[in-house]
Amino acid sequence: MAPRIENVRFIVAVASGKGGVGKSATAANLAAALAVQGLKVGMLDADIYGPSQPRMLGVHTVKPESDGARIDPVITHGIKLMSMGFMVAEDAALVWRGPLIQKALIEMIKQVNWAPLDVLVVDMPPGTGDVQLSLGQQAHVDGAVIVSTPQDIALIDARKGYEMFKKINVPVLGMVENMSMFCCPECGAESSIFGHGGAEKLAETVGISLLAEVPLSFTIRQNTDEGRPVVVSAPDTPEAAAYRTLAQKVWDKLLDTENQPNITKVVIE
Repeated sequence: MAPRIENVRFIVAVASGKGGVGKSATAANLAAALAVQGLKVGMLDADIYGPSQPRMLGVHTVKPESDGARIDPVITHGIKLMSMGFMVAEDAALVWRGPLIQKALIEMIKQVNWAPLDVLVVDMPPGTGDVQLSLGQQAHVDGAVIVSTPQDIALIDARKGYEMFKKINVPVLGMVENMSMFCCPECGAESSIFGHGGAEKLAETVGISLLAEVPLSFTIRQNTDEGRPVVVSAPDTPEAAAYRTLAQKVWDKLLDTENQPNITKVVIE
């Protein structure tokens, strides 16, 4: 059974079967929305090869402080953040094999001063590889959120992500359909550029919840690039409302997991 991080109440992984579906932007805004609710929130950027949270949360020029044994996370938008992006240049290619990746992940889990936290959000790398397995071995993960765009090619890989979490006995809290629709800022017409409703159909098929539908939005793109989550920078927009809905549903489901048997056990085949 994977251990819990002391004084961290819940860990939730935000994952995707493939890259390019907006997983990291979803994770950043989920964390910000939880923090806006008054919760103590941390963000572990576990996308070792492509860490983007320092830029998305507006602190890519900041360095965390350390006493040589433990590291203080960087605090931004009310979120405690740790990322490999603080350790390497933004344009550097990290050419590491699996054991080094696992070592870095363990250090960011166990040697960072996370506590006290209500929720630690983990921005997972795309796919179903070493980081996912290592996280399940090193920390008790209370639930996962799977992010996908609506088109079939993305949903095929999202299903693989769901099956991976089943294998390591991590509850899947539900799915987010990202880029669900595009609303023209000029005329207000809605267009389903990547299709619509695919994540809801997959969620129904596997028996989990659709947690939110997030639009394809210039506001999200621009504010994310500028390090300002829309939940904080544009709180009155429909985009921010979608993320607040996501955060509330995730929190409610995490509370439900406290009443469930503790069965987390990693199975390696």
